[in-house]
Amino acid sequence: MSIFKFLFFCLIFTLLFVSIVQAHESKRYSFDEQKIDCGAECVRRCRLSSRPNLCHRACGTCCARCNCVPPGTYGNYETCPCYASLTTHGGRKKCP
Repeated sequence: MSIFKFLFFCLIFTLLFVSIVQAHESKRYSFDEQKIDCGAECVRRCRLSSRPNLCHRACGTCCARCNCVPPGTYGNYETCPCYASLTTHGGRKKCP
């Protein structure tokens, strides 16, 4: 009978440990992945564009996927590799 109590205790302890680890992991990721305001970031990024509507649409799509927009109005892709890696079906850069 004591072997069953021991196994039951080990099972409960393992389940408790796993739930604590999962709770800790979910807290860690929730702080790291705060969503940015894509609308404001794309307004900043596209303010000098000759085609602002197209720029805002493309920037918004890229921002939603990558959760980042490079600084400045052009270039600086090295600060956001995901943003730089998105391409159109024709192989051109998708993000302004």
